[in-house]
This record gives sequence, C-alpha cells and structure tokens, in this order.
Amino acid sequence: MNTDQLTLTFAALADPTRRAILAELRHNGEATVNELAAPFTITVQAVSKHLKVLERAGLIVRGRSAQLRPSRLQGEALKDAADWLADYRGFWEESFDRLGEQLA
Repeated sequence: MNTDQLTLTFAALADPTRRAILAELRHNGEATVNELAAPFTITVQAVSKHLKVLERAGLIVRGRSAQLRPSRLQGEALKDAADWLADYRGFWEESFDRLGEQLA
C-alpha cells in the first residue's frame, strides 16, 4: 500500500467533524451535503470542504444525481488503515502482558 495514501487516510480521520460525517454515512448509507451539514453548527461550505478531504483520502465517493452529489462510504482506505494498525496489535498485547506480569 502507498504510504502517502495511509497518511491521507489518517489525516482525514484526525478531525472529529470528518469522523462524525463518516458515522452519519455509515448509518444512512448515502447523503447530500445539506443532509450531512444539518447536525453541525458549521456552514454547508465547511462541510463541503470536509467532504473533499474525505474524498481525496479515498474514504468516501461522491456521485452525481441530477443537481445533487450524494456521498457514500468507500471501505478500502479504512481497511488499509485497519490492516496497518493490526500489524502493531501483537506488540501492544505483548507489552500489556509484560506489564501485567510485572504488576502481579
């Protein structure tokens, strides 16, 4: 996997608004910018900028339906990030096991 793509993914996930947008899309499947902006106190333009970051990171795709551009999740970038993190799971588990042994 391209490290630059992983950097884009984690940078996009670093923002709580973008994570909330992803959660909305996970629950609703597909949504327009106006629908995604509704629960936030930020402008539609700000949400649109967040969507561009998510799209550039490969976390969402934006379609075109007449005048609307509904967004929906795209899972591959999330899977790649999860796979990268999983590589470190053994390290953390061993570290916690050693700590548990020292505390016992």
